[in-house]
Amino acid sequence: MTEIFSRTYGRTLDELVKQAIPGQFLEAWTFDDLSSRCDAERRLAEKGVHARIRSAYKPLLHVFLEEIDLTGIQRVQISYPVHAAAPANRFRLEAYPLAALVGSAEIDFIPRDDGGFFYDVILTRAEGNETLKVLAPNRVHVDVVGETNVSPTGWLLREGEEAGERLETDYERLFQTAIDAIAKHDWGNDEPYFEELNIRVLYPSEDLPLSTGDEVVSLREALHEDFYFSLLEFFQKKSGRPLGDRGLKPGQIVPEIIKSSAQISVRIETRPLGTTFLDSAHQALETATQPLTADQISTALIDVGGEEFNARTRSGRPVSARYVKGSDTAIMISGGQHPNETTGIVGALRAARALQTRAGAHFTISPLENPDGYAIHQRLRVDNPRHMHHAARYTALGDDLEYRTQENSGEHLNEKEIRFKAQELSGASLHVNLHGYPSHEWTRPLSGYVPRNFAMWTLPKGFFLVMRHHAGWAEQAEALLDRVTRHLGTIPGLLAYNDRQIALYEIHAGETGFRLINGFPCLSSIDDRHTVPMTLITEYPDETIYGDDFIAGHTAQMQTVIAAYEAWQDIAGASA
Repeated sequence: MTEIFSRTYGRTLDELVKQAIPGQFLEAWTFDDLSSRCDAERRLAEKGVHARIRSAYKPLLHVFLEEIDLTGIQRVQISYPVHAAAPANRFRLEAYPLAALVGSAEIDFIPRDDGGFFYDVILTRAEGNETLKVLAPNRVHVDVVGETNVSPTGWLLREGEEAGERLETDYERLFQTAIDAIAKHDWGNDEPYFEELNIRVLYPSEDLPLSTGDEVVSLREALHEDFYFSLLEFFQKKSGRPLGDRGLKPGQIVPEIIKSSAQISVRIETRPLGTTFLDSAHQALETATQPLTADQISTALIDVGGEEFNARTRSGRPVSARYVKGSDTAIMISGGQHPNETTGIVGALRAARALQTRAGAHFTISPLENPDGYAIHQRLRVDNPRHMHHAARYTALGDDLEYRTQENSGEHLNEKEIRFKAQELSGASLHVNLHGYPSHEWTRPLSGYVPRNFAMWTLPKGFFLVMRHHAGWAEQAEALLDRVTRHLGTIPGLLAYNDRQIALYEIHAGETGFRLINGFPCLSSIDDRHTVPMTLITEYPDETIYGDDFIAGHTAQMQTVIAAYEAWQDIAGASA
């Protein structure tokens, strides 16, 4: 291990208490949970200071949660700022999921083009209207890759002041100094730059579950996401690649954001890659309520039967797959390309178990394409089981394995080899690739709030399908989407689940931009990047769900595979 940077930080709330003058009135906005802010208010009151400390993260939502009595409210009208340096719906997104928390009251969002960092709110009751102005402190700044962002920030407003001033909080200072330390380090010029780059942060903030869906307010999760993607962007720029390039191979970037009782600190170091898994008890596959152990995935795959074939990851972990040869038209089934998307792994195994009993069954299955990422997901879930953990999304090389080709990979084909072998063995022209995405809001609060290059994924919008096909395969793509979505519509509760999520999404984000086919959002486009002519990608909001929600997720994934397999027998036959 090589330490690159280590530092502890004084807490902003403690500094506010220390510097406050008895008899003073002040308002502050910080990145702290409610209990910490209330404790600081109590300590200030003991000192003779009247204070109100609000959340700098999602301030409008917190005002409704902490200060506004919704009793008798019939309508909520919110005028939100539109800033030239931010997406037009940025501050509407930041209010999410308020529309689901106001009960039966109507809610309207109205854009305001003055760019001022505040919301105007009108609450309508039978007895009349109440108006209030909710400050949303932000700053315009340039980040480590030279992009201009409008980001939430701390703020301090003393008695007699009209505007107040920016308060650089511990949360912001920790992030900036850590990013700067990594940016100044000598990484050399060759990818990968390291095996594991570990960023271990201690921060005293409790997550706040909300009363809708899987939504949660989590400063620690947001910090993980901001560290991970900011560092990907830094290494993309260092390598000369465009921002968002998924072929970058920096190594494995792992922010570990741990809840502490009071301490705020960061330690950054490089580490060797791990080669083991954190395994535990097996579960019944059909009723699994959480991600499977790596050992159970391996055992279940052996039970599928057929011919075994393998690839290897950067760390040396095996990528295992099976080929079941039969008289049907073959398909390829895969899961775990992004191993924090966990329902697809179980769904793939359940589908293979069902298909193997079919006379003539013909398919390949690789349920865990990225074991190195899965091991990171296991590690991160120990401390934060309900976080989305995008650090586990990519491989130990730091890239998205889908973007490797035999031409661009050199010695690092690794995990991607499993797909080329599957296609060569089976001759399949359809690949069913099971994925997921965040089951609750995804933000990057210190880098413009909305995840750069992933804006369409910032809010859940139900279970949907993506079809990528070669030119000349549009007719088969449309037929497959129609058949599969009609089948999915028969799953009890799935359409209603979709309707709820889409309705909330549209209030806070606008139109989905998707086409509805039999009630399911779908995207279909020509894409010659894949060697298989047809790729059906599922997207279930599963980062990170448990219990009955997890069962519902892997059941939908399984049913998609079975429906696609059965439909493909007819569609491929008619096209032959």
